[in-house]
Amino acid sequence: MAQDGERSAPADKGKGKVDDIKELSGGKKTAADEKPQADGKQKDDESKEEELSEEDQQLKNELEMLVERLKEPDTSLYAPALDAIKNFIKTSTSSMTAVPKPLKFLRPHYDELTELYDKWAVGPVKDSLADMLSVLGMTYGDEEKLETLKYRLLTKSEDLGSWGHEYIRHLALEIGQEYQNRLNAEKDVQDLIDLSLSLVPYFLSHNAEADAVDLLSELEIIEEIPRFLDENTYARVCLYMVSMVNLLTYPEDQQFLRTAHEIYVRYKELTKAIVLAIRLNDIDLIKNDLNATSDRSLKKQMAFLVSRQQIWLDLPEEEEDQSFMDCLNNTSIPKHFKSLGKELNILDPQMPEDIYKTHLESSRGAGLTNVDSARHNLASAFVNAFANAGYGNDKMMLVEGDKGPWVWKTKDDGMLSTTASMGMLLHRDVEIGLDKIDRYTYASEDQIKAGALLSIGILNSGVRIDSDPALALLSDPDNLEAKSVPMRVASIMGLGLAYAGSNKEELLEVLLPIVEDGSLDMQLSAMAAVSLGLIFVGSSNHQVSEAIATTLMDEERQKHLKDKWTRFMALGLALLYFGRQEEVDVILDILKAVDHPMAKPTSVLASVCAWAGTGTVLKLQELLHICNDIIDETEENKGDELVQSYAVLGLSLIAMGEEVGQDMILRQFGHLMHYGASNIRKAVPLAMGLITPSNPQMKVYDTLSRYSHDTDNDVAINAIFAMGLCGAGTKNARLAQLLRQLASYYHRDQNTLFMVRIAQGLLHMGKGTMTLNPFHTDRQVLSRVSAAGLLTVLVSMIDAKQFVLAEHHYLLYFLITAMYPRFLVTLDEDLQPLTVNVRVGQAVDVVGQAGRPKTITGWQTQSTPVLLAYGERAELEDEQYIPLSSTLEGLVILRKNPNWESSDSV
Repeated sequence: MAQDGERSAPADKGKGKVDDIKELSGGKKTAADEKPQADGKQKDDESKEEELSEEDQQLKNELEMLVERLKEPDTSLYAPALDAIKNFIKTSTSSMTAVPKPLKFLRPHYDELTELYDKWAVGPVKDSLADMLSVLGMTYGDEEKLETLKYRLLTKSEDLGSWGHEYIRHLALEIGQEYQNRLNAEKDVQDLIDLSLSLVPYFLSHNAEADAVDLLSELEIIEEIPRFLDENTYARVCLYMVSMVNLLTYPEDQQFLRTAHEIYVRYKELTKAIVLAIRLNDIDLIKNDLNATSDRSLKKQMAFLVSRQQIWLDLPEEEEDQSFMDCLNNTSIPKHFKSLGKELNILDPQMPEDIYKTHLESSRGAGLTNVDSARHNLASAFVNAFANAGYGNDKMMLVEGDKGPWVWKTKDDGMLSTTASMGMLLHRDVEIGLDKIDRYTYASEDQIKAGALLSIGILNSGVRIDSDPALALLSDPDNLEAKSVPMRVASIMGLGLAYAGSNKEELLEVLLPIVEDGSLDMQLSAMAAVSLGLIFVGSSNHQVSEAIATTLMDEERQKHLKDKWTRFMALGLALLYFGRQEEVDVILDILKAVDHPMAKPTSVLASVCAWAGTGTVLKLQELLHICNDIIDETEENKGDELVQSYAVLGLSLIAMGEEVGQDMILRQFGHLMHYGASNIRKAVPLAMGLITPSNPQMKVYDTLSRYSHDTDNDVAINAIFAMGLCGAGTKNARLAQLLRQLASYYHRDQNTLFMVRIAQGLLHMGKGTMTLNPFHTDRQVLSRVSAAGLLTVLVSMIDAKQFVLAEHHYLLYFLITAMYPRFLVTLDEDLQPLTVNVRVGQAVDVVGQAGRPKTITGWQTQSTPVLLAYGERAELEDEQYIPLSSTLEGLVILRKNPNWESSDSV
């Protein structure tokens, strides 16, 4: 045993010297050597003296002698003895796994020491003993008794940090437990709060920001943290707080965001602050952030962030210059989008045939899929609209010549959707767009006029023009009160798309009467309800909710409410409460009182919208319970079937904000497909598309590909649409191949083939440069407008054969609210494009990691403008410019770094 020799040598030289004992007590070797010895004897009850090395024995004797001193009647010995014991504890070293030696040797005396504490008179010496017992309680104390905390509260020692990190963490743990116990017993907790606040500075100064946040979160006093922060700690604390929000329940999640927002404002991180204000959906807070700086460029950057969420602010005109208003109104997107197209060399229009690649489809279907039928031509119009969306040119619709445009190759309602597709081709380019659409508003066919009106709505979606052309044209009585139902529907839907998220009060007087008018066709009232839901999404506007709820309860209309359109009435009501969490309870109580088959589906929809993107586990469990019920498939239970279909979509809508939740729900979908009734199985593929839009994961699209051959044709059709949704705007090669195979497989089935074509169009959306994912700004913010548009399309897809595959295919245009270029465009302070090098790679979660870890991995260097795929993040290659936005995504303004030249020349 050479090691033993080495270890005892120094002890021999200096026996009895306390310093040597301090140095040697509890060294790592001792702990490691001791273990095999103890195991070797198989824990016989032999005396421990033989197992201890000499200096350990020495330490044990010293400590026992000091404990004896504390029992003697001479009180003058107490203070020095306690100081000596504390000194031993503080200076002992130990391995990560072993208990420090002094604590180990003192453990048998714990009960004696607690008895001594009870006998001693009050004074500094008794406090000192409590101080030591608190530390000793870590190793001895019964977990239930919380001894460490008990003795800590009995003394007023200031220097807690000297006991080390493990002690502080243990104490924090016990504070959390005791806090819960006292809350349940309704006892006072002020002393716990004071103690925990004294621990926060220690955590923050020892890189344990997460522990500080957790402790204050446990005691529900997170708003106290800002006063402990400084320049070095605030960033890590806020990063941790913001990333925790998805795991918190209401109202704590809001409280965390508000506290982090306050910290960012204090440290002048206004772009980060405004992102949190946007997440809170607090318009006043957003305006305060915009007014908190006089830096013009910074204000413009903040305006880009606000407009990305489609929040329309009414600011006093005289204060703001035009370029700022352009940023706020999203008017510059078409220009930058086309410059991206030029950079990527994809400005030439694509024809549907370039996408179908019929020559690659297997020969048995190739001849038949090219039939020049009105149905096939309608599918091509959609594909053309999706593929060339936003580029303002194509070879089918925007061509001159006598009967050039494709409209005449379709018939009836197909003409409506085909004409409306121009709005998508010219998306956001309002002035040029209105010019090109204008002539169709004078067509003799009502369907074409209706299509032109809808295309005006689509064109204006997500952009705001001071002259409000959409409002003027679409609310014109000639259109809104026309004899033709398609024209009226198109006007109403157009208003909903053009003003989605705007909360525009003027639209109440235009659309509310249509919802309330009992004599109208249900389709019109329901479409007006959805449009109002989109315009006032997430605002819980009481006028609209009252009007829709009254209509649902109106006995006169009860007979109409069995109509297939009633579900859109319910959806309009649900969208008002998007992201409002607890606020939806009022409307749920009202719906409980309504005796109507649509009451239950409406309350499920309202509930899932209210908790969308929060990942709340309790809500997911509720929805899974709903899916467990078994219903008799009779006409009366149509409403109950919808309840389950909505519950399935709701699972995706709630879980989509949180990655662990997504994986869990995808696993549940497998069970629902195995054991669910047909109404549940129909909804599962749609929900799978909703949970991963524009994010083609192999495990998802391979499963959908299996479902696309399902014996139930409704399931197959929805699975095909979901494949398009999953790959929207990504041009994923594997998905493109799967869809081509489906086109030849279903070449004789008109309906399914139509859906394959739509999916192919979605896959090539914007020639592979757009996304439908409602999360943006580094996946932190859920766009209510985007999610509402996606949900509307999916609600219509639950019964695809009654809506999208019948004559209401124009409902697919609700997707426009979610379509957005997935680009990064860098601009200088005059908003002119500025080309710089950026690294684009997979985003890495760096929350709680030590030091300054890299935020991306596997990156490639590219020059802007660049495309960002799902889960990718960009950062500037060098420090020549300072980005004004904390996330490099969308439109980012760069400012020259004043220190760059000097560092370069060194």
